[in-house]
Amino acid sequence: MTQTSFTPQDALVALMITVSASDATIRTSELLTIQSVVNHLPIFAGFDEDRIEAIAQTIFDLLEEEDGLDAIFGLVKNAIPITHHETAYALACDVAAADGNVMQSELQLLRELRYELDIDPLHAAAIERGARARHLTL
Repeated sequence: MTQTSFTPQDALVALMITVSASDATIRTSELLTIQSVVNHLPIFAGFDEDRIEAIAQTIFDLLEEEDGLDAIFGLVKNAIPITHHETAYALACDVAAADGNVMQSELQLLRELRYELDIDPLHAAAIERGARARHLTL
């Protein structure tokens, strides 16, 4: 998969994988969240789940590069329409919150993502609160 071949759906998956990998540990709860999102949200209708492995490998390769995160942000911004930037941020927040413990590296990535996607601070706070509420345990 070349970097220029990302569809909007690929970019959303790539972003979720990036958040999961940001703390150097991809947790089962995060993978299950990604799988659930891809299986159930309308934005992924028609998405070929067999692409996830290739997308993940592209992300892992990019994260090994010095400016890999910037490259990932560029891919995401180029592939996802502005009208869907809040959706992308919401999916990223869901993956970060999936294990019930948002690590500092995940918080930093979300901060950078808010900036890159130009998410309004009040909208970001609402999206983050929704993710936190969805992933609370009893």
